[in-house]
Amino acid sequence: MALSDSSRRNSLIPTFLYSSPSSSKTLPLQKMLNSTPAVAASPASNLEVGSPRPNFMIPAPSEPGKIQMYSPAFYAACTFGGILSCGLTHMGVTPLDLVKCNMQIDPAKYKSISSGFGVLFKEQGIRGFFRGWVPTLLGYSAQGACKFGFYEFFKKYYSDIAGPEYAAKYKTLIYLAGSASAEVIADVALCPFEAVKVRVQTQPGFARGLADGLPKFVKSEGTMGLYKGLVPLWGRQIPYTMMKFASFETIVEMIYKYAIPTPKNECSKPLQLGISFAGGYVAGVFCAIVSHPADNLVSFLNNAKGATVGDAVKQMGVVGLFTRGLPLRIVMIGTLTGAQWGIYDAFKVFVGLPTTGGAAPAAAPAAQLAKA
Repeated sequence: MALSDSSRRNSLIPTFLYSSPSSSKTLPLQKMLNSTPAVAASPASNLEVGSPRPNFMIPAPSEPGKIQMYSPAFYAACTFGGILSCGLTHMGVTPLDLVKCNMQIDPAKYKSISSGFGVLFKEQGIRGFFRGWVPTLLGYSAQGACKFGFYEFFKKYYSDIAGPEYAAKYKTLIYLAGSASAEVIADVALCPFEAVKVRVQTQPGFARGLADGLPKFVKSEGTMGLYKGLVPLWGRQIPYTMMKFASFETIVEMIYKYAIPTPKNECSKPLQLGISFAGGYVAGVFCAIVSHPADNLVSFLNNAKGATVGDAVKQMGVVGLFTRGLPLRIVMIGTLTGAQWGIYDAFKVFVGLPTTGGAAPAAAPAAQLAKA
């Protein structure tokens, strides 16, 4: 009889405590509240022989394996996605980066893209195209982690400060502020690796890579010499990143609004990732143009010991700062940025998150329940 009474009482327990997550997600809050008295009734009876041990720690209904928006797991996923997107793509374009840096440093020898590849191959062989790949991989992985992780954090943080009305009205300013804040932090992580990378790539015989290049660099210019190019790096990367994120978000929103006949949440994942790549490529072209003068400065300062910004302007000229190596950098950065957004959003889809841009993601269910 005890078992029969226990079964009858268990049937009164709200279904969200023992049903599948998919059904619990659609249960209205009012039904949950109306069902609570039945749960509270006579809790001691659950201790009868043959009854399961009560579990007072009831988790909030959620799909297993899915990440809640704006949770610590969400920011961790965005950080790891940034590592993959920036580290792998920058390492993949190391040959292009090598030619670009050498065209900026020695334009008399590396006169064009094609001749630059020819000179590198003749002097250093196939292996020469990948000199500096280790500092490139590690440096831009660290930068990508901070860039994407902190961008998502600051975008949400500034949106909360502004409030829903102003966040929607001034969303582009929020994209710009969030990306700039993230890049300030990201460049501190990148700068030492970038200094060694440029020296290895533009001075044959200096070092084979990061392992021997870093000690030589520190011995020559001291530890703070690794950050000699930080201000020019900020000058290059902050405008680049502001353009990268703000233009991408705007372009993707316009594609979904004017070019795609169906809402974003009804589009297939491959289509959404294709839009991410296309939006990223167009944004990358703008990024390359905006940040190119500072890129020339970074290459010049990291290549020449004791060089200053004034030395760079004097030697390269104002026009040279804006144009030297620009066509190659447009191709490189356009492809790079498109691939980065594609990889980043592909990883977000893989872990169950929505792709970036196009529509504001829904608030976390727990937050909604807390506010109710």
